[in-house]
Amino acid sequence: MLLLESVIYFAQAARNELLLFAGVGLLVGGIDDLALDIIYGLRHVWRRVTIYRRFARMTTDRLPPSATPGTMAILIPAWDEEAVIGAMLRHALSQWHGDDLHCFVGVYPNDQGTIDAVAKVAAGSDRVTIVINAAAGPTTKADALNSLWRALRRWEQQRGAPVKAIVLHDAEDAVHADALRVMSAMIDRFALVQLPVLPLASRGSRWISGHYCDEFAESHAKAMMVREALGAALPSAGVGCAIARDMLEALSLARGGRPFDPDSLTEDYEMGLRIGELGGRGVIVRMRDASGGLVATREYFPDTIRGAVQQKARWTLGIALAGWDRLGWGGNVIEAWMRLRDRRALIAAIILLAAYAGMVLTALLWICEGLHLGPPPALSMPLAILLVVNAGLLGWRIVMRALFVHHAYGTAEAIRSVPRIFIANIIAMMAARRAVGMYIALWRGAPVQWDKTSHRFPDLAPVIRR
Repeated sequence: MLLLESVIYFAQAARNELLLFAGVGLLVGGIDDLALDIIYGLRHVWRRVTIYRRFARMTTDRLPPSATPGTMAILIPAWDEEAVIGAMLRHALSQWHGDDLHCFVGVYPNDQGTIDAVAKVAAGSDRVTIVINAAAGPTTKADALNSLWRALRRWEQQRGAPVKAIVLHDAEDAVHADALRVMSAMIDRFALVQLPVLPLASRGSRWISGHYCDEFAESHAKAMMVREALGAALPSAGVGCAIARDMLEALSLARGGRPFDPDSLTEDYEMGLRIGELGGRGVIVRMRDASGGLVATREYFPDTIRGAVQQKARWTLGIALAGWDRLGWGGNVIEAWMRLRDRRALIAAIILLAAYAGMVLTALLWICEGLHLGPPPALSMPLAILLVVNAGLLGWRIVMRALFVHHAYGTAEAIRSVPRIFIANIIAMMAARRAVGMYIALWRGAPVQWDKTSHRFPDLAPVIRR
């Protein structure tokens, strides 16, 4: 009996420490998110009162053409994309049939399937160029992009004129018909133009693939808008984004002819921050077409636990771990705040693990109390107040996410977004563990490789009219 009492005593002590640690961490994170929500809300109200009461929201059918038209170069790196690259290219060329563009598709000499798939499309179009990487794959996505950049420069020299801007896309992207027009018009004023990314939820994986819908619906409708409003550097999503030609040239000159860092696993994110460091402004453009659909890039994200963990581990490694060393904290408080938000994934995973462990211990202690094996698992007043405050912040966070998901995907997905928070937390914790292992391996000299997930292209690119 004495042993059981000792175990219960230490379980209560451990529970209290875990809940205190998690409670403080969740409080800080909750206040951080609340601050972002307040800024977004104030900006939203201000724009409605001062701008949209006088001017109608711009739509693509009323968007004036660019004052400086020019060719848009589409860079598409492809490793082991035989299953999707052909459909993606045919869809993009049909959507953009009237636009001035040229696609450069980067492939590898040891990936004959992808080469053949691209060659079939290139045989019927003079707007597609195959670029074979000098090294066997997989290297890194950044290395493939640098190879495409060199090929683009050679192509410009042959035709005697530079392109207007460079657009980044992946082999699985379903593009919008008006996307190039929007980017061409906006790149006249900005160094980086990012269109929203709207993940597609797989019918057989509403809970795993769907959590990407939740996160991007909130990130690309709120967080990125706040970054832009505060003047912080805007990270690129790596797809559906345009970079001004002279800005990419400046990045190339600053990096010895390689605008994308081949040692980075999140080259798109880093590129956006480095553009900001060079004085370039970024913008995320949320514009609707004539029928009300959002001009955005749509694609399937991983629909299995393994694939989601693999992808998010790469993001955590590149942004939260390696990014700390590679990019620093920026030159001002706002930039430091945004980069801290970007890098909190690993710390958040630890806090979540402590919170769940504390909840499990609490449940076990209640069971012991119900069996009359120990006293009720009471909480101290300060800890109880802390948990109540966090519960309020969590409720607010759930409501906010559901609202953004509803706006992007409708009521059904908004309802699903609530339980999907738990799934997203589990994936985040598993990804953090994998990212730490990958980071240690890199420290020990492991090569940086393209740790990509499998892709599929939608049968018909949907238009979400919200």
